[in-house]
Amino acid sequence: MADVGEVLMSVLSTIRVPKPGDRVHKDECALSFSSPESEGGLYVCMNSFLGFGSQYVDRHHARSGQRAYFHITRTRKAKKEDDNNSGSGHPPKKKPTRLAIGIEGGFDVEQEQYEEDVKVVILPDRQEITSDDLATMPDVVKERVSLSMAGIMTADSVSHTLQVQQWDGEVRQESRYAADLKQLDNGVKIPPSGWRCDVCDLQENIWMNLTDGKVLCGRRYFDGSGGNNHALLHFQQTGYPLAVKLGTITPDGADVYSYDEDDMVLDSKLPEHLSHFGINMMTMEKTERTMTELEIAVNQRVGEWEVIQESGTTLRPMFGPGLTGMKNLGNSCYLNSVMQVLFTVPDFQSKYVSNIDKIIDEAPSDPTQDFKTQVAKLGYGLLSGEYSKPSPDPGDENGASEPRGDQIGIAPQMFKALVGRGHTEFSTNRQQDAQEFLLHFINMVERNCRSGSNPSEAFRFLVEEKIVCQQSQKAKYTQRVDYIVQLPVQMDQATNTEELHEAERRREEGDSSAPTVRAQIPFTACMAALSEPEILTDFCSSAVQAKTTATKTTRFASFPDHLVIQIKKFTFGLDWVPKKLDVSIDVPDTLDLSALRATGQQPGEELLPEVAPPPLMTPDVEVKAPVLDDSTVSQLCEMGFPLEACRKAVYYTGNTGIDAAMNWIMSHMDDPDFSAPLVLPGCSSGAGTTPTESLSEEHLATIVSMGFSRDQATKALRATSNVLDRAVDWIFSHLDDLESMDVSEGGRSAAESEGGRDPPPGPRVRDGQGKYELFAFISHMGTSTMCGHYVCHIKKDQQWVIFNDQKVCASEKPPKDLGYLYFYRRVAE
Repeated sequence: MADVGEVLMSVLSTIRVPKPGDRVHKDECALSFSSPESEGGLYVCMNSFLGFGSQYVDRHHARSGQRAYFHITRTRKAKKEDDNNSGSGHPPKKKPTRLAIGIEGGFDVEQEQYEEDVKVVILPDRQEITSDDLATMPDVVKERVSLSMAGIMTADSVSHTLQVQQWDGEVRQESRYAADLKQLDNGVKIPPSGWRCDVCDLQENIWMNLTDGKVLCGRRYFDGSGGNNHALLHFQQTGYPLAVKLGTITPDGADVYSYDEDDMVLDSKLPEHLSHFGINMMTMEKTERTMTELEIAVNQRVGEWEVIQESGTTLRPMFGPGLTGMKNLGNSCYLNSVMQVLFTVPDFQSKYVSNIDKIIDEAPSDPTQDFKTQVAKLGYGLLSGEYSKPSPDPGDENGASEPRGDQIGIAPQMFKALVGRGHTEFSTNRQQDAQEFLLHFINMVERNCRSGSNPSEAFRFLVEEKIVCQQSQKAKYTQRVDYIVQLPVQMDQATNTEELHEAERRREEGDSSAPTVRAQIPFTACMAALSEPEILTDFCSSAVQAKTTATKTTRFASFPDHLVIQIKKFTFGLDWVPKKLDVSIDVPDTLDLSALRATGQQPGEELLPEVAPPPLMTPDVEVKAPVLDDSTVSQLCEMGFPLEACRKAVYYTGNTGIDAAMNWIMSHMDDPDFSAPLVLPGCSSGAGTTPTESLSEEHLATIVSMGFSRDQATKALRATSNVLDRAVDWIFSHLDDLESMDVSEGGRSAAESEGGRDPPPGPRVRDGQGKYELFAFISHMGTSTMCGHYVCHIKKDQQWVIFNDQKVCASEKPPKDLGYLYFYRRVAE
């Protein structure tokens, strides 16, 4: 064997010193979940700074030719038990007083401490060099290797920068408008109490504009709840940026919102700004909860936590293949629950886990950025059982104690970073909606499975919507692709109405002993709301050329292999905070949806004619921008609908008013090109859209760097008036449309595009009988999507298993009535 000094000299040119911006993966293997704490430790390539476990380092050496690796091993230190630590997932015993993680007064984050051992290893002979060995080597070798070792040790690992250690939701930035805010000398003086919206007389969620003293109500939401949007509309009309929430003003401060900066902010001159309108900050008392208090208040509902996590019983820990826990990276329980369920589906197992060796062999030079590799890595980690082992007890050095519920598990740091990259919500460490993440991940699978098998087809189905004009009895049929059935919660159908009213009466009388009563909603009532015809008033019928009444019926045009049902529990309260309906629904173990099969056009049934709007073209067929009612377009935009959708609604209803335009929007919201630019007859681009030559090359390059084509980036920027943030949101919400741009640019479905040629790439659906059995459900604890905790229950070999982050146990009483997302699979015929 060659002298180690000579070997090190021969590879010296390949050893790099980390520079600012280099991604140093020193906590997790790029191809597995091996870490410095794993058996064999972690090997960090001293050239690319990619980390590899002992089972993959030889493979990387063979493929890349790199020989020098920085070897890190860590051993967990013993630690004292903390009486305040109630365990992952359980409500903290010490009540949080600050909307924060890992700091005093906030929510606790468990910190581990380790002893670390490092050295350089040269492959293929695995020759080892320690820091002491370097002292005897030539200066040029000692200097380069020592600098590289020190650089790797001191560099922030990628996982460290991604993982939540400390987060403070109350840290707000000084508004850029605060120092020089213009205030009008208009004589307005605001009383110390009794505020009402100047426009609609609402008395809750009231804000005062700090420029002109206007007192107006907060935002309106998509379902019509909340305020009436008058404070926001005032900003849009005037540009006055700062508003203070009346009722939160105390000598210590108040809630100040910047509409232009779209965030809660600090105003260092708030006493002066309030005094301008006659408000003495030092004498004010708080009469409404601050935004922070509202968020903290909804973070716990103990009864629900206990039931969903089955806290009242001693659960038997489970270990082995398919029973691997996932570490919570700080509000990542929504991701953990969704991925646990998805890798119970055979399509995802066969696509990613069965082919993992082939996927790894074909992985690019940086597998941390490859979607297929990271999904396969996650799937194998969950199903193999390699990481499904009891977490060591720091106080039990001999391993003599009984296995604890916590597992070593896996920490999906690379996966979370990759699937969240470029997304305004999933790239953060805030709590998210599991249903939204499921759809986001399915969209990513669609985008990355342009060739070969596509596991998301297991959930894909067609929905048929039938609209019947009640005056002419003519019908219109449309189909759309969907992945989730959304069931409304019929609160008026509760079977325990008397108990609910009695509990509410006692609470209003101040009875602190009044029990918390949960509304009991029949599942059949929710299904009936989905299947019963919906009445459409003021429907613009193309058959009678007038407004009339119509009925809209929704049915399944196909039944998927796996059916996902979402219980629509989340809504918004008047205090501007999302809230959850506290309900119990008797969700069945088996479903038969055969009666909801779509029938299509019936014999003798006439269809509504497709009538074009009044012509807006000149006689010489030169296409000009349409003359649209700007006030109608503005009203629709203020309701939150996309600009281009509003333009199309006004255009296709012939400028006949807000009611007709709204009816068009409600009928076309699920169209794949709903938000696409308005395209006029004889014109190849949308009128009023941003021409390609005026698009920002920087914005185009940013979107292309996310993996999209230039054409797709162009379409997104055109649809959003060249605003990058909006374009990124738009492109991620239109992935299905973008996938088939070449064949369905005009909104045609794949089936409509077929005509004597091979079927183009597009939505393919499976079909079969509509009989299903429940195999998993995801539950949410807490009172809104922005807080709380998710767990999932999965039926494995006829045994229900609860997956609560790193805890995996046999379920004794699966709370099937409290679920949020339910997963069914087709019963074999």
